[in-house]
Amino acid sequence: MKIFLYYVLAINLYGIFVMYSDKNKSRKGKWRTPEKTLFTIAIAYGALGIFLGMRLFRHKTKHNKFVIGIPAILIVQIFIFFKYIYRVL
Repeated sequence: MKIFLYYVLAINLYGIFVMYSDKNKSRKGKWRTPEKTLFTIAIAYGALGIFLGMRLFRHKTKHNKFVIGIPAILIVQIFIFFKYIYRVL
């Protein structure tokens, strides 16, 4: 369980970093991180980091698939996490 929590922390920090990096790239007109990659990070339990990155950097907030999709993934992940915790305890 401890390793999983470290993984979740790391993937969410990575998600925030990727959103920050992609926002900077968009300002400079450089190569961007594909949306598929952002959703892959979210599905890999990084949805909280992607969501925080969206809010902190005001990035991808006008795209409905992010505004709806990322919070939906996050809600499912929270449900799964607490269901697992309830089962363990």
